[in-house]
Amino acid sequence: MSDSSPAPLPSGSAAPTARNYLITQLDQVPAVPCPCGQSRRGFATPDNSLATIHLVDISIDAQTHYHKRMTEIYLVLEGEGFIELDGERIPARPMMSVFIKPGCRHRLVGRFRIVNVAIPAFDP
Repeated sequence: MSDSSPAPLPSGSAAPTARNYLITQLDQVPAVPCPCGQSRRGFATPDNSLATIHLVDISIDAQTHYHKRMTEIYLVLEGEGFIELDGERIPARPMMSVFIKPGCRHRLVGRFRIVNVAIPAFDP
């Protein structure tokens, strides 16, 4: 969901042609299935190719996967278990952050809620 009401401009100012920011309320974005479970994808619009942010509920049977050109940054909000990175199993718990480079096979093992920043923007 994007904020649609611009801030008032000072008297005599010209209105900008486009905003230089986006706003999303992740808990109001509809969830969609993904290889990890259910994802709420913020800033996933046709005109944005820079980055997206996802609120993801990881299911117990998350699939190992990789991305050819996308970097992901995970921030674990809730849950404990493991993250598998290129076959290495590492304990995962709240406030752990992981920088996942393109080509790295990965998955979370357990039930988690994470924030995932995808760079460039996730393109299903």
